Amino acid sequence: MFKHEKLLFHPVEIEKPNPQYAALLQEQLGGGNGELKAALQYMSQSFRIKDPEIKDLFLDIAAEELSHLEMISQTINMLNGHDVDASKVPNGEIQTHVLLGLNPGLINASGYSWTGDYVTVTGDLCADLLSNIASEQRAKVVYEYLYRQIEDKKVRETIDFLLNREEAHNAMFREAFNKVQNTGSNQDFGTTKAAKMYFSMSEPSPANSSLSGVEGKKPSFE
Repeated sequence: MFKHEKLLFHPVEIEKPNPQYAALLQEQLGGGNGELKAALQYMSQSFRIKDPEIKDLFLDIAAEELSHLEMISQTINMLNGHDVDASKVPNGEIQTHVLLGLNPGLINASGYSWTGDYVTVTGDLCADLLSNIASEQRAKVVYEYLYRQIEDKKVRETIDFLLNREEAHNAMFREAFNKVQNTGSNQDFGTTKAAKMYFSMSEPSPANSSLSGVEGKKPSFE
């Protein structure tokens, strides 16, 4: 069950409208590393999880990602201002000004529609956790890129908050992975000697592999 509380997860403000930056910020609303993707991915993955603590973790983070989506949407809404004017968006999507009447849309910074293909679900907890760790890392990188491209201090405060929440989620998923790392696909596969061999295909190559726990082996065709 969900309920809407009329209070943003974290307050958002802007110093002045900036339609061009609003177009860039659309990436974190309807893009492949955005908030909608994260919310639906974690929620979808949760349905097969048997560990009640980890199941709640997935659903709690999914709910928070929906609140992040609300924050991003509100920021985009304020940055778009009050007048439809596609000329103020020389680069990126212009759908906001010609189709949506300044309403934040489920599109990325280039105007492509959000798709369920962004969502990764395998039914294997180890694989899904590793996917989520990577997703949070990618989202953090996108927020870092966005942070560097805006001078608006109020918008920067919002992005800084969201960026740090991505880091928090990353840490939570890593902790959960540590708990289950010897289960599922991690237990079923990777148990033979071949799983610990490193074939050096680079010439010239170092005498010994620097990869921890991996044997350095030259490929042999004899």
